[in-house]
Amino acid sequence: MNTKVLFAIAAGLVLSTTNVSAQATDCATTASIAYEHAKVKNYDAAEEPLWKVRKECPTHSVATFQFGKKLLESKYKKAAAGEKTALANDMIALWKERLQYFPAKTKVGDMHSDIGQIMYDNKIGTKDSQFAEFDKAYKEDKTNFKRPKKLYTYFSLLVDLQSEGKKELQDVFTLYDDITEKIEDEESKKAKKIATLTEKEESGATLSSKEKRSLKNNGINLKAFSQVKGGINQKLGELADCKNLIPLYNGQFEGKKTDINWLKGAAGRMSAKECTEDPLFFRLVEALHKADPSAKSAYYLGILALKDKKTTKALEYFNQSAQLETKASDKAKVYFRIGEVMKKKGSYGKARSYYKKALANKPSLGTAYLRIASMVAKSANNCGADVFSKRAVYWLAANYANKGAKVDPSLKKTAAAAAANYKAKAPSKTDIFNNPGITSVKIGCWIGETVKVPKL
Repeated sequence: MNTKVLFAIAAGLVLSTTNVSAQATDCATTASIAYEHAKVKNYDAAEEPLWKVRKECPTHSVATFQFGKKLLESKYKKAAAGEKTALANDMIALWKERLQYFPAKTKVGDMHSDIGQIMYDNKIGTKDSQFAEFDKAYKEDKTNFKRPKKLYTYFSLLVDLQSEGKKELQDVFTLYDDITEKIEDEESKKAKKIATLTEKEESGATLSSKEKRSLKNNGINLKAFSQVKGGINQKLGELADCKNLIPLYNGQFEGKKTDINWLKGAAGRMSAKECTEDPLFFRLVEALHKADPSAKSAYYLGILALKDKKTTKALEYFNQSAQLETKASDKAKVYFRIGEVMKKKGSYGKARSYYKKALANKPSLGTAYLRIASMVAKSANNCGADVFSKRAVYWLAANYANKGAKVDPSLKKTAAAAAANYKAKAPSKTDIFNNPGITSVKIGCWIGETVKVPKL
């Protein structure tokens, strides 16, 4: 090879390297300009350089797609109705490009559920294609599929497809159980944080600004999950009523009577909908206990014992169920049921201990707080030493009712009404003035708690 040829090749390599280096420098500069504008939400200035980086050097940084998403979301919020579909398609394209260039930094659950919601909101594609996005997100990355609105849309689409004959009723029940469990897990996490911070606040400690934000945000999110759970139950509607469950499960029983998961689901749904009077429920429980003696079968046997007014036997089954149960939310359900039995018997102290065990396993179970509040209020005359302390019992009842509202926003109105009723019966401002020096009241009998005198 002669010298001229070698020189030409070398020159070409140098030029190529120089061009690549220059392009990389240009990308970095353009990206820096775009990101700085996007950070302060100056999207008008950020748009041109950001899309230039996206087109010419998409692998430069995942930040291109992160800021691009925020930019498009901002435009979408401000856009007229006729402009939203085009922007929605832009967002879908952006998500797919991010997955293409940064698969390790893209959460499949977040991406596909986001795409599904965008499609649903803008009537893009069919219900089948919209559902497919949510289904992929949920089945492949359930952890990152947790936005309340998306969970509702996913379930709503399935119910719609079932009504069109494209999905089986059993598919609806299966997803309902799974999503409800996921929502309740999220509710418990948030309710636990709320309960912890509320107790700290009630003890007289000052919450930090970070803790105050956490208390507020967890309250907002808990309310959203509570609303979605209510929406999902409403969407399920009559599909899960006894009139549909009984013929469905009667038809499936012979072929499924050794399928433990099916038996658990069928018995659980019939129990939840109070279809326990039908002979099918006994057959389900009997088959379940035979196939897999467990916490679930013991619980259902307890229900049947209660039905036959065999309270002692029912409590034996319920306590056995609670000991065997490994799932926190189901353990809470068993403890709550025992609490209900004890409350009905008038054993308030035992009932409270079981309600509290239920709350320890499911902190969002606000109904348990309302039950305790009710028992405390009913015991005012028996547990107070004098007129003032007897009426002070109602402050404690009100405190329990308020706790119920904090951990379960769906109970807000009911809890507020109960708390107001209890406070009306508690000592007035004049009563407090006439009993100077009393800052707290120790309440006796089964209650055994001390309540602070509030500043009225």
